[in-house]
Amino acid sequence: MKTDGMLKSSADAPAFQPLYRQIKLLITQSLVSGEWGPGDPIPSEIELASRYSVSQGTVRKAVSELADENLLIRYQGKGTFVASHAEERSKFPFLRLTPDRGERKELAAELLEFKRLRADAGSANLLRLPAGGALYLIRRVLSLSARPAVYEEVRLPGRRFKGLGPSVIERHECMLYSMYETGFGVRILHADERLKAVAVPREAAGPLSLAPGSPALLIERIAYTYTEEPVELRRSWCDTREHHYRNRIMG
Repeated sequence: MKTDGMLKSSADAPAFQPLYRQIKLLITQSLVSGEWGPGDPIPSEIELASRYSVSQGTVRKAVSELADENLLIRYQGKGTFVASHAEERSKFPFLRLTPDRGERKELAAELLEFKRLRADAGSANLLRLPAGGALYLIRRVLSLSARPAVYEEVRLPGRRFKGLGPSVIERHECMLYSMYETGFGVRILHADERLKAVAVPREAAGPLSLAPGSPALLIERIAYTYTEEPVELRRSWCDTREHHYRNRIMG
């Protein structure tokens, strides 16, 4: 196999990219196609270097970047595996709310409401749905250490989650990302967020044991798949009396 010909044949891997970035893209394409599924080991660096006709160092750099982005997970002495949301309760994927003192633990989620709706113009645009397209609305509350901390409204495109209903959500204990992955084959790669200090609305105040109008942190999120498809709109009102938002910024 000739590296140059192989890489130039892919419209998604332009030749001006650094070589390791081209290899990263090819590995990602294998993840998208399902060649290696969540929790599966990927081939060793030596095997990948042979497959793509590049040096082991080039593969290592590509794999390292994918691990930094949480697509892959390295286990000492075991190898590199495709990241999975299956252990959502213990890994807290994308959850940045943490106690002012101590560690995050004992995450629990409770379903409050499930509805089938027609998408409003704003939701349809953000989820790339036709006007009035089928939409699911999930309302839930997240508790940390048995105390309600987050009230959420989650909107999902009906076409990607056919058959979704309260019984399915309850069967997955209202852990949504693991449900997307194991129940519908939808793997979340990354999310874009906006944060703002707000007065908590009445519908969120009750589940959080707050007085309406109390200060809260609003997080608005759009979550994307491997192929950059938006598959979730989420609004989260966070009680910050004993919690704060924490994030790690990589340079």
